[in-house]
Amino acid sequence: MILKIHSQGIEQSQIEEICQCLERGGIIIYPTDTLYAFACKLGMMKPSERLASLKGKKFEKSNFSIVCSSISQASEFIKPISNNLFKLLKNNTPGAFTFVFQASTKIPKILQTKKKTIGIRIPDSEIALKIVEQLDYPLITTSLPNDCVGEECFTNPDYFVDLFGDKVDFIIDNGTCSKQQSTVVSLIDEEIEIIREGLGQLEY
Repeated sequence: MILKIHSQGIEQSQIEEICQCLERGGIIIYPTDTLYAFACKLGMMKPSERLASLKGKKFEKSNFSIVCSSISQASEFIKPISNNLFKLLKNNTPGAFTFVFQASTKIPKILQTKKKTIGIRIPDSEIALKIVEQLDYPLITTSLPNDCVGEECFTNPDYFVDLFGDKVDFIIDNGTCSKQQSTVVSLIDEEIEIIREGLGQLEY
């Protein structure tokens, strides 16, 4: 199903319809504050494996992030952090960042893997945040593959609907998105390291 978002914003009834799809094990394409991305509800293994196959990978070898609605929600899935890192997160979320943390014991159990780190996104996107808030649980997510011919293939829904329309359950069309990825910042062992430069400009 393709859901076009009105210029005045997404409606609550649309959010509820999307979340019902996710609860049933559906996969969506949705807009973030950077690129469009695939997502399903965190912890649902069959949809997660489908998600990985859309990127041409096996689930256990995929680098997914989880989308949370707040630092508080994210804290359930990462090991405790210092006050300094908490301030860094507060200064930069919501925002175009993927923060890499040491995972809490929940992550290996939920993902059925041996992952010891996890990427966390709290995007500056009304649609993404409303979905996670309504779902009351994080999404597992990965950006659309960017190996198409021309960047419009993965920034403009008019193009990628043809590519993925029969492979996902819901496409949320909010128009052309940013051409940049999120900035990836490792916060492992309390060390701040920018792994990939992207749209987000880190504020200390």
